[in-house]
Amino acid sequence: MRGKFPLISCVIAGVLGVSAGSWPEVRGQTLSETRTSLRTQLPAMFADRQWATPKPGSWTPPRKGDDGLPPVFNRIQTQDKVVFLTIDDGYEYDAAFVDIVRRERVPILTFLTTNYVKGHGQYFWALRNAGSRMENHTVSHPNMAGLSAEAQKREICRSSDTITAQYGRRPQIFRPPFGSYNQTTRQAARDCGVKSLMLWSAEFYNGTTSPRGVRGEFVRGDGGTGFKPGDIVLMHYRKGLAQDFTTLLGWIRQQGFRPAAVENYLPMSLGGNAPG
Repeated sequence: MRGKFPLISCVIAGVLGVSAGSWPEVRGQTLSETRTSLRTQLPAMFADRQWATPKPGSWTPPRKGDDGLPPVFNRIQTQDKVVFLTIDDGYEYDAAFVDIVRRERVPILTFLTTNYVKGHGQYFWALRNAGSRMENHTVSHPNMAGLSAEAQKREICRSSDTITAQYGRRPQIFRPPFGSYNQTTRQAARDCGVKSLMLWSAEFYNGTTSPRGVRGEFVRGDGGTGFKPGDIVLMHYRKGLAQDFTTLLGWIRQQGFRPAAVENYLPMSLGGNAPG
């Protein structure tokens, strides 16, 4: 028993991805009961989520550039009342957030800065298995437009290498930190296997203040208010993410929108799942 229980404990911790709220379900069980519980939970925990696909003709994918480089876009042209939730960086870890994503079945897209995930691989494994793809947000979060071509390529390629080794899929989409990029960035991204650059049309300043100094403000890039079909919304992995994410979901639903999986609105040629 003394040799087996730590192994079971480690497996449970890895599966549930640091979710402290899950531990009471395990405490007090016999080893046999725990093994039975794991046999029923593991297939679901390790199965990638499948998200609804849009109806044909309800959306228009971003256009590929004429220069052969990955195109840059900040929203999806669609008739659907959907928004796309994306979360950047990874230097804060809110265990309750994983539970919300899994319980509410909310599609998100994670842009990982790989320096931040050292020692926290289980957290992002839990999010991956709750349905979030892991895409590229560089190694160290620099201002890309200020770097040489060699340095930009190193930031993107090494981040993709790390994500591939850790999560089993090479990133296809790149988000430049601060939204800063130039032609060299697009060339480096192409050389690292990236198919498109995704920016954002609105930002929820969760855990921080907006440029106006308002904490937790929702700001549209076009100066408008509320949500618009096809918005790509930016958030960050910060303290209190679970509560802020719940607040954002409430706003989205109050306005008659729903979160959707942006990868299902992107053709495979741009790093998504849709044909083309």
